[in-house]
Amino acid sequence: MTKTAGIVTISLFVSGLCIAPFASAAPTKQSKMAVCNEQANDKGLGEGKGDERKVFMKECLSAKTAKAVKTGGTQQSKMKSCNTEAGTKGLKGDERKTFMSACLSN
Repeated sequence: MTKTAGIVTISLFVSGLCIAPFASAAPTKQSKMAVCNEQANDKGLGEGKGDERKVFMKECLSAKTAKAVKTGGTQQSKMKSCNTEAGTKGLKGDERKTFMSACLSN
């Protein structure tokens, strides 16, 4: 009986090691999908655009992960510089919102 319990325990442990890489890959795919959705919406390819959106999403999702990470980093740095510039100009409320929108779309 103990030999069987040992085999079952080892089998469960090994199967857990095999499944772990797949479980950690899911959040990366989800974040990539979110980034691609955001980029599609920014380009005016909303949900109702059909084939244009499908083509864009296919290309975006098949792109290498490094490109997606690089894009995210660029967006973050752009956000930071636009935010700093808006603060320097002393913009508030709707003026700040309009400025940030224009600055981030460049």
